[in-house]
Amino acid sequence: MSIREEMERMEHETLSPYATLSENSRGRDVFEEQCDIRPVFQRDRDRILHSKAFRRLKNKTQVFLTPQGDHYRTRLSHTLEVSQNARTIARALRLNEVLVEAIALGHDLGHTPFGHAGEHVLDSLCEDGFRHNEQSVRTVEKLEKDGRGLNLTWEVRDGILNHQFRLMPHTLEGKIVRLSDKIAYIHHDMDDAIRAQVLTEEDIPLELKKTLGFTTRQRLNTLIHNIIKNSTDTDDIVMSDEVREALTELRGFMFRNVYNNPVAKGEEAKAKSMVEQLFHYYMNHTEQLSEKYLRMLDGNEKKERIVSDYIAGMTDQYAISKFTEYFLPRAWKADGT
Repeated sequence: MSIREEMERMEHETLSPYATLSENSRGRDVFEEQCDIRPVFQRDRDRILHSKAFRRLKNKTQVFLTPQGDHYRTRLSHTLEVSQNARTIARALRLNEVLVEAIALGHDLGHTPFGHAGEHVLDSLCEDGFRHNEQSVRTVEKLEKDGRGLNLTWEVRDGILNHQFRLMPHTLEGKIVRLSDKIAYIHHDMDDAIRAQVLTEEDIPLELKKTLGFTTRQRLNTLIHNIIKNSTDTDDIVMSDEVREALTELRGFMFRNVYNNPVAKGEEAKAKSMVEQLFHYYMNHTEQLSEKYLRMLDGNEKKERIVSDYIAGMTDQYAISKFTEYFLPRAWKADGT
C-alpha cells in the first residue's frame, strides 16, 4: 500500500460521513497518474502554493491603497487568514482540511491590482464582464504554467468559483471557505480601518457588539464557534439566525463606513483611471503583451479577454510601473529615465 493509499484509508476512518474524501474526487479535466505520496487535494494545494499567481498576491491591494505602514493586509495576508479560519472550522467538524486549504489558497488568484477598484473597471470595459472568482478559475485552468493551467480537481475549482456569497459550492468544504472569506475580510478590514483611524471601536453599533463581541478578537471567536456549533453532525455549514443577521448588519456597517468611505478610498479614482488607460493602451498595442498572451491572441478568444487577463495578473507596483512607462513624460519620472 502506498503512502497516498494509507492517507486515503485514514480519511475513511477519521473524517465525518459528510466530508469529501480524496478518493471520491470527480477528478481532473486531463487524466494524470496518481501521486504515490499525496492524495489529490493535497497535490492541488501544493500546485496553488507554488504558482506564480499565488506569489503575486503579496503585492496586490486588499482595501487600503499604498497604506503608510507594514501591518495592513494585502491580498496574500487576506488569503492566509481565510485559510486559517477555514481550516479551524474544518478540523473541528472533521471535514477535509486539505481540500478546504486548497480552495482557500486559490480563491483570489484572479484578483486584479488595486483590489475591487481594478475589478470594477475591467467589468465595465469587457463586453462579457469581469468577475474575480471566474478569473481565479481561469487562472488555474488556463493562465498558469504558460497556458497549460494547473489541472486541478473539480472540487477545488468548484470551491474557488463559488466562494462569493451570492453563490453556493457543492461541497461542505467549499461552503466553509465561502463563509470564512466573508468573516476574514470583515474582521481584518475593520482592524485595518481602526489602525488607519477611519473607524474607532466606539463607532460599531452597541447591539452588534453585544451579539458578536466587543473587540475584533472576540467577534472572530464568536463567528467561528457559532459555525462549528451549528454545523456539527449536519450536512450543511450554517450560523444561528441571530449571529448570521448580526454579521450581515456588520457587513452593511463596513460598506457605509469603510468600503465607501472617501478617506479609505480617496485614491481609488486614480487607480481606476490607471487600469482603464492601461486597458485601452493594450487594446491598441497588443504587441506590448508578453509572449504567452500573444500566443493566446492567435486562438479563438476575444482580444479584450486576453488584455484583461494580462492586466488582472499585474501587481499594484507593476501596473504603476507600466502606466509610468507608457503615459508619463520621461522628465517626470522619479528616476528621470
